[in-house]
Amino acid sequence: MRTKHWMKVGLVAVMTSISAGVSLAEAAGVLTIGRREDSTTFDPIKSAQNVDNWVFSNVFDVLIRVDKTGTKLEPGLAESWTISDDGLTYTFKIRDAKFSDGSPVTAEDAAFSLLRIRDNEGSLWSDSYKVVETAEAADEHTLVVKLKTPSAPFLSSLALPNVSVLSKKAVEAGEEAFGELPTASSGAFIVKEWRRGDRVILEKNPYFWQADRVSLDGVEWISVPDDNTRMLNVQAGQLDAAIFVPFSRVAELQKDPNLTVHLDTSTREDHLLINHEHGDLGKKEVREALDYAIDKKAVVDAVTFGYGKVANSYIPEGALYHYADNLQRPHDPEKAKELLASAGVGGLTLTYLVNAGNEVDEQIAVLLQQQLLEAGITVNLQKMDPSQTWDMLVAGDYDLSVMYWTNDILDPDQKTTFVLGHDTNMNYMTRYKNEKVKDLVAAARLEMDPAKREQMYVDIQKMAKDDVHWIDIYYSPYINVSRKTIEHFDQNPLGRFFLEDTVKN
Repeated sequence: MRTKHWMKVGLVAVMTSISAGVSLAEAAGVLTIGRREDSTTFDPIKSAQNVDNWVFSNVFDVLIRVDKTGTKLEPGLAESWTISDDGLTYTFKIRDAKFSDGSPVTAEDAAFSLLRIRDNEGSLWSDSYKVVETAEAADEHTLVVKLKTPSAPFLSSLALPNVSVLSKKAVEAGEEAFGELPTASSGAFIVKEWRRGDRVILEKNPYFWQADRVSLDGVEWISVPDDNTRMLNVQAGQLDAAIFVPFSRVAELQKDPNLTVHLDTSTREDHLLINHEHGDLGKKEVREALDYAIDKKAVVDAVTFGYGKVANSYIPEGALYHYADNLQRPHDPEKAKELLASAGVGGLTLTYLVNAGNEVDEQIAVLLQQQLLEAGITVNLQKMDPSQTWDMLVAGDYDLSVMYWTNDILDPDQKTTFVLGHDTNMNYMTRYKNEKVKDLVAAARLEMDPAKREQMYVDIQKMAKDDVHWIDIYYSPYINVSRKTIEHFDQNPLGRFFLEDTVKN
């Protein structure tokens, strides 16, 4: 899932806001985590951003979870399930659990949540759940889901934080209000307060079905937009932990005896988005020229300090059906010039949207600007407050922009659908269009033979790369840091923080 970058806040304001809350947090056994940006909503179906999903995962629970290794499914609110021989009917046994308001979690709530992500006009994930024909509560603890066709990724898709089980009563009492401050939640924590632009304050949910597992009294996700300030706050003990450690700071932080740097396996892939509807960028030869003009190895060497690896596919290395032999265009500025000439394009000038304040993004932008100039392409960098970036991508008000994605489920269908087969989302804002690819994405979702399905994903990766739907740059681990007083600050490859297991000493 992509992440919307952070809102800019003045340094003094950041330091003041943190200091104001630290003494209370320390006294209460509350974990304070510094992050770049604030949440955007607490309505799971209306976000496609890590900044939200990583909070959703500990506020809401799902029917089926992904384990800490990021490789296996395990029971969540569904304690067991069966699948009919024809692969069309799934029957889930809903465990005896409660929402944070004390009301029972029922099969009706689960059915409501599944149909809502499929049907709600505000849902960003509807395409992934259109395979659902019906979802009904046979009784209070039995959910029966019937599919239109067999679906290989269906079980995996139920682990997506965006399809969390919500309280039907709470949502129907006011959808907009629920998105601001959910009055009932099914996860380890509840949202106590949302101070926009500053922090999200969570408290332990006493009704959580695994409440005995939770050591923390609460969690505060604090917005500290500037990378250096965020690291200094952890070093000074003003934060218990911080995420998005810049590559350039890893070695320094590893030497601090009070800190633990976490290098966790991830599914992160950084890439260059291309707006296919902007003038000459609609021509394949021009997009190929961009790919040849960019020296990905030089970018990796310059900005990741050895922690990154050149990417060759939108499906990350180590993920299901990753195609290791996918096309990798070499760095060849002269070839880029030839392609531009054959396309009849001269004096190409592009606008590159950059998230201001992100050390790595800004470094990449300068490098790509220099590399593209060698191929005769002029790039104007447009540094924007990240609170505006996503809206500009949605509006198509950009030519190029570096973003990243982390997988949220084990199956490649989620990312593939969102990036290559999703009209509503404009294929992750690239406006990329290839009907053959779109049809193959839909077919791969239905193919139940693993060997055939793998070949379909190999073909999809080849076709997307040939079209230059975007430009793959690098894969990298999650890099987080915590004080030595914090134990089990774990993030799995799909990005989930297991804060229900975190301990603050």
